[in-house]
Amino acid sequence: MPKRSATYEAQLAKIGERDRRFPIAEAVKVLKSLGEVKAKKSYKGAKARKGFDQTVEVVLHLGIDPKQADQMIRGAVSLPKGIGKTKKVIAFCPDDMVEAAKAAGAVEAGADDLINKVSEGWTDFDVAVAHPSVMGKVGRLGRVLGPQGKMPSPKSGTVTPDIPTAIREYAAGKVEYRNDAGGNVAAAVGKMSFPAEDLQANVEAFIDHIRRARPAAAKGQYIKKVCLTATMTPSLTLEVS
Repeated sequence: MPKRSATYEAQLAKIGERDRRFPIAEAVKVLKSLGEVKAKKSYKGAKARKGFDQTVEVVLHLGIDPKQADQMIRGAVSLPKGIGKTKKVIAFCPDDMVEAAKAAGAVEAGADDLINKVSEGWTDFDVAVAHPSVMGKVGRLGRVLGPQGKMPSPKSGTVTPDIPTAIREYAAGKVEYRNDAGGNVAAAVGKMSFPAEDLQANVEAFIDHIRRARPAAAKGQYIKKVCLTATMTPSLTLEVS
């Protein structure tokens, strides 16, 4: 077992019972209090991370079979309070849409020239959106963008005829998600500096969104477990019906 830091041990002591399930509102308040925990002692030479605003993440363990294509969970959602982060967005689009795409916030936009630039290794962006009319050409970038999770896809909402709207939403922090091999779905829902009410609203919105995305083929209990955590805290199990 990896050695736990003195701060982490102090956080665990503050939580108490590890198998306790917290209502969402209480869990958010406890999580924020964990971010304020300082150990009485730490390892030699440790330095404080000034100005570090931890990312808050929610993780759901779902009753799906990840091996079945009709039970995969993938998509994107705009959370009501944002996630406290802006993203660099590029747009693969016809030439007559380039100006509108850049006006909406795209750092780069276009078709052939942009496709060539990315194929040569340029990936200094967070999200790529694409117009359906150019996906035939964009498809050859699968080997470059696929492993990084940046390949445009209709399922995630990054292939759309409404390029300006997609750019604005993703630049503002629209959250993409997809299940892993264990049937888990995770997403950032804000920063530790967010007011508790804002974090609660985002957590509830994401859980509700995943609940509505239940595949018709999924059997039995769908949402099995939900946890809330931050970059440098233990997780808290949520009480979710």
